[in-house]
Amino acid sequence: MGSNMLTSNDIPLASRPIDRAAHHRTDQAWLDQALRADDVLIFLCQSGLPFVAKEGDGLVWLGPEALSLQTDAPSLFLGQDKAGTPIFALNLDEDFDLEGSLVQGLGSFEDMRAAAASLPAMQANLAATARSLFEWHRTHPFCAACGTQSQTVEAGWKRVCPACDREHFPRTDPVAIMLAFKDDHCLLGRQSNWPAGFWSALAGFVEPGETLEQAATRELEEEAGIRADPARAEYLFCQPWPFPSSLMVGILVEAETMEIEVDKNELEAARWVSRAEARQILAGTHPEIYCPPPMAVAHHILKAWAERDSDL
Repeated sequence: MGSNMLTSNDIPLASRPIDRAAHHRTDQAWLDQALRADDVLIFLCQSGLPFVAKEGDGLVWLGPEALSLQTDAPSLFLGQDKAGTPIFALNLDEDFDLEGSLVQGLGSFEDMRAAAASLPAMQANLAATARSLFEWHRTHPFCAACGTQSQTVEAGWKRVCPACDREHFPRTDPVAIMLAFKDDHCLLGRQSNWPAGFWSALAGFVEPGETLEQAATRELEEEAGIRADPARAEYLFCQPWPFPSSLMVGILVEAETMEIEVDKNELEAARWVSRAEARQILAGTHPEIYCPPPMAVAHHILKAWAERDSDL
């Protein structure tokens, strides 16, 4: 089937991560000192939205002065860069007002999808990581075992219940996002709430007790009526997707059947397109279809298949 040169390290939101330096998370004295160090790098979030510079050249970086913006703002230790500089994120309350603050005029809190498309690779990874973790804290404040409000520990990477000592860790939901193909055609689908002309690869959450490949083929049959053998599925790459916290796993699936039977509860439509059409779609020259932008892993799955020689 040929080899794919693109790896997960090249995918947007995943590329060029920093050293997470997880050994520092349990050293509260080190964290307190690092957060107030002269060389610390701190970026801001508000309700999970990153604070992006007005000039459009990335995140706004602050030093320890950021701590004065909101004294009780939750902080997250993200790691250290190549120079050993500690990097933190602060999540400000919804009612924080930029007007009159020390960062007034420096930037604005931007939608994560819009920001991620323009941020440099490392910053996009940092912002995505921070959003996922801050959203997890927002939606999981109570112990799942006894209902007591849990406490944030280990620099934002864990919660502990003070009543029953149960530990809770950030969750990541794996999603199989698959492109089915048969001979020289691949399968695209669309949902009814998508913009006209927008088509993409099919996707679905991995269920307990199944592999990624099994999830891909199950979803393929459930959504489009296409049968495939999990043993013939091919893993490509994956992408952390902070909406709210998924891991999008790109898979190619060789279909055994081509007759489409769409589940209208899942999809509006599905269709087979040729490899030549797929290349048109990626180039933006197809008369009817456009695909997800390069920030989305679905774009790269389609590209990986479209650029293969048809006889492989």
